[in-house]
Amino acid sequence: MGLNRWGLFGYGTTMECRESGSNDKQSVGPLISGLPDDIALFCLGRVPRKYHAALKCVSRRWRDLLQSEEWCAYRRKHNLDETWIYTLCKDNKLERVCCYVLDPNSTRRSWRLICEPPSRALRRKGMGFEVLGKNAYLLGGCGWSEDATREVYCYDAARNTWIDSAPLSTARCFFACEVLNEKIYSIGGLGSESSDAHSWDVYDPRANNWKLHTDLNIVTEIEDSFVMDGKIYVRCGTSAAISHVYALVYEPSTSTWRHADANLASGWRGPAVVVDGTLYVLDQSSGTRLMMWQKEHREWAPVGRLSPLLTRPPCQLVAIGKNIFVIGKGCSTVVIDLDNAGNIGGVMMSSSIPKLNDKDDVISCKCLAI
Repeated sequence: MGLNRWGLFGYGTTMECRESGSNDKQSVGPLISGLPDDIALFCLGRVPRKYHAALKCVSRRWRDLLQSEEWCAYRRKHNLDETWIYTLCKDNKLERVCCYVLDPNSTRRSWRLICEPPSRALRRKGMGFEVLGKNAYLLGGCGWSEDATREVYCYDAARNTWIDSAPLSTARCFFACEVLNEKIYSIGGLGSESSDAHSWDVYDPRANNWKLHTDLNIVTEIEDSFVMDGKIYVRCGTSAAISHVYALVYEPSTSTWRHADANLASGWRGPAVVVDGTLYVLDQSSGTRLMMWQKEHREWAPVGRLSPLLTRPPCQLVAIGKNIFVIGKGCSTVVIDLDNAGNIGGVMMSSSIPKLNDKDDVISCKCLAI
């Protein structure tokens, strides 16, 4: 179905467009003249995501539709939603955070800057970054002269705008963030003097509030996290008292934390990602090597090394389908297709996406589908 059917050529594909001068009739009339709205939605819902910014420029009715939960739910229900990758980066030259987006299916395969986060958060460190539905959340953080904060900002990917969101129950920075059962978990980290050091927050989007929980097993030093088999795993940092790497696992049925398998924790020495129930970790201690956790044998197995000419550590991992994206400094990106990750001379076959610059460190990467 060609876009010229709706006369969209000429609107371009910019992330923003001026608000249409549509009158009230356009706001309440049919989506497409001569068609029932359900048929119009059937047609519009199949337009690729890269054209959605152009669709919003056609009329106020189309703009409101494409920014609605109904639109996202329809595309998700019919398996039409497309996943893009969002990264939270730190610009080391300007000493401020920024966010980029990548459409992995685009022929250009290049990262684009999205609208700037709120000014109050630009110079904070230790912020959490998580995605729920069509929204990305920027949570907590602190600064050189600013204590940890409870502030949360929400980025609506359909509107390309940031707004204030419900604040955390307690101030946090350098903590873990994960989504489980359609709720956001903010776990451990450093806080203000009044913060509970052994706590985690749970955000319910329906109630639009956070609920504080405590467990003595939770520690302040949280270095990484992932979700596997319906449970949250966090890797705890070492200290003078504890020299070995250890991990905790959250049991949602009892709302408690316990120590995870010691063998799993021993090999979890880098960013982690779960693909089809299998855990992968990028070991960056000597070059970059992808490792796989074998549940049945409770041991780690090497998948292969990555070319040092392509990766730019420190890297973060994210996965879409069977593809693992290794995203390093300047958003340099290596894509590993697990179905075709053969080895040549011990180095895994992969494709790459050029870096943007040399001044951005990648803090976190998340997938967001619309």
